[in-house]
Amino acid sequence: MAQNDIPDKLIPNNPNAYSLLRILTGLIILSRGINFIFIMVNLTAMIQQADIAVFTENSSALSLIIAILDVGCGLFITVGFVTRASAIIQLPILLVAVFLVNIRHISEHAFEFILSLVALFLVSVVAYKGGGPFSADEYFRRGAALDKRGENRA
Repeated sequence: MAQNDIPDKLIPNNPNAYSLLRILTGLIILSRGINFIFIMVNLTAMIQQADIAVFTENSSALSLIIAILDVGCGLFITVGFVTRASAIIQLPILLVAVFLVNIRHISEHAFEFILSLVALFLVSVVAYKGGGPFSADEYFRRGAALDKRGENRA
């Protein structure tokens, strides 16, 4: 009797659907990062409004780090390169964004809260499943297997 886990039921088994989901997740994270870079003042203000002493003192440095990590990890998740590591790096950023920053101002920034919540769910799915069959990780894994067998010589 096969054991079915809840995450396996929620995640599509079709490789094309999962790859589309992974690419969509990466594009959401990437677009948020690009938006944060161009409007760094909004991100700094949102961090300062969280009223957490550690975040408030270092809000400008944190906003730059978050923007760079969003762009880098979003690009890596989109391409499927180092996918699990990129998703795991994004998890604490999104947890803080959802539960400490955006939930306090849900009436003013409802779209930002919903986008952060959806991105948190999608990033957790990507962290669980990995890159999938249509990713740079799988491409390099297949190439390494061919090299090991000696079939990839020109």
